Amino acid sequence: MRLLLVRHGETPSNVDHLLDTAAPGPALTPLGEAQAAALPAALAGEDIEALYASTLIRTRQTAAPLAAARRLPVTVRAGIRELSAGDLEMRHGHSPEGERYLRTVFAWAAGDTALRIPGGESGEEALARYDAVVAEAAASGARTVAMVSHGAAIRVWTAARAGNVDVAFAAARPLSNTGVIVLEGSPADGWKALSWEGATVEPAGEPGPTGEPLEAEG
Repeated sequence: MRLLLVRHGETPSNVDHLLDTAAPGPALTPLGEAQAAALPAALAGEDIEALYASTLIRTRQTAAPLAAARRLPVTVRAGIRELSAGDLEMRHGHSPEGERYLRTVFAWAAGDTALRIPGGESGEEALARYDAVVAEAAASGARTVAMVSHGAAIRVWTAARAGNVDVAFAAARPLSNTGVIVLEGSPADGWKALSWEGATVEPAGEPGPTGEPLEAEG
């Protein structure tokens, strides 16, 4: 299966760099609406057969223009919502609390899934819910699936599940609003990232930038 993981359009909390992960969440800004409207053209070369969005308002708004253009229903699933910030909700992404959130969720991708966000979820819980939606999509028989999800969730799941993406790679590359990561594979055989916002992803272990600041995405 070809899997397109699409980050939602811009929200006010993105502008203010806030950890805004709770439901229902904010709506898109005017720029976010324009980004969503541009998605059908940006993905014109993809033969999308199924379209998913999380339960948060911003992903459903982002998916709507693509759904209309392709005449596809949007399957809404809580499992691909943002990684819960728990007690750190609405803290600034560059605060000590924001940095703690990102350290914790990327530790999940490195295998330390027993760690838990204070007042939130563990890595085991977060990855399991995301896995379940991906498995549902794979079982549907669709050859190409687009999922409109959230920045941290997409990066952490990709780093945890794609054989050619490690934590350093994902942590160094924040995903832009309506940015897309393209993967191929299956739950049984594993996943390979083909591109990250249009750039080809090299095999794991290839040299690349590390140590860049982590950014909260929501």
